[in-house]
Amino acid sequence: MRKKYLDNIRWITVVLVVIYHVIYMFNGEGIMGTVGKITDLEVQYYDVYQYMVYPWFMCILFLVSGICSRLYLEKHTGKEFAKSRTRKLLVPSTIGLFAFQFIQGYFNMNMGDGAELPQGIPAPIVFVIMALSGIGVLWYIQLLWIFSMLLLLVRKIEKDRLWKLGGRTNILAIILFAIPVWAAGLILNTPIICVYRFGLYGIIFFLGYFVFSHDEVIEKLKKYFAVFLVPAVILCVLFCIFNFGKVYADAPVNRTPLFTSYAWFACMAILGLMAKYGDFENKFTGFMSRKSFGLYVFHYLGISMVAILLVKPGYISAVPAYILSTVAAFAVSFVLYEIISRIPVYRWMVLGIKKDKKRN
Repeated sequence: MRKKYLDNIRWITVVLVVIYHVIYMFNGEGIMGTVGKITDLEVQYYDVYQYMVYPWFMCILFLVSGICSRLYLEKHTGKEFAKSRTRKLLVPSTIGLFAFQFIQGYFNMNMGDGAELPQGIPAPIVFVIMALSGIGVLWYIQLLWIFSMLLLLVRKIEKDRLWKLGGRTNILAIILFAIPVWAAGLILNTPIICVYRFGLYGIIFFLGYFVFSHDEVIEKLKKYFAVFLVPAVILCVLFCIFNFGKVYADAPVNRTPLFTSYAWFACMAILGLMAKYGDFENKFTGFMSRKSFGLYVFHYLGISMVAILLVKPGYISAVPAYILSTVAAFAVSFVLYEIISRIPVYRWMVLGIKKDKKRN
């Protein structure tokens, strides 16, 4: 049976990502690559939302992806898995850059006046720069494809021995996993582009596959979710107090034990809570689950369009900017998904949808 709570975790997290990017776009904390502060407030205290969600929301997506990889491989071959993940993840984040995401790249370059830099450079080179600048949120599916391919190699070596061992994980071990998660967060971090954290996201993805794909382990999380929820809330408060106003997405903040321990306990609390109370589907949750990938891929374009075309020139004030950005994020995403998913070949390049994809 399909685990509905995993679908619900995924789409709810994507919605939180959308809200995060709206606030992030107009943040008052000096974070680069955005329009920045547009209010007259001395301190934008609502910016704390960024600090509340950033440490864990991508971690939970990688964790769920690891679990889902195991569930998929229980009914499909490794070859089918590689083909499916390459189509769904690698194609949109490589070919898709040149087929569509160069549009996002154009807005990203204008965000920091980067559009002026390519003057005098041949048009094909400018286009390549725009396409690469359009990676944006697609870094997640790029990493996920790499982890998926590594998983196939690891599976050939461990032959389910490690996976079976993961089924014996108890609550104490789950708590102590916070230590290797912190250690992994210290390594394999790319400079400048701080989102490519191979160590942190890699270990969480593989823990999802080897440990949390076991129903026995999930049952323990459901029973003892408060063991993780209470510390997660406390760590959230501490993280916000100690780091508000700092650049939370880069070193040294994102290398601290406070950052990773908050991320880990939050992920465990969410997984346990949703397994216990969120394992259901109705028309709304079903719709959001089906559209969540399109929402993730396209939402930042809607936000960027409002930011560059309306906010940066000063045509609208702060309140309309936040409202319009939020509306545009959802509206542009759903409209683009419905249009592009109907265009043969192009839908494969941009969304990884194959020819015989059944539409809902």
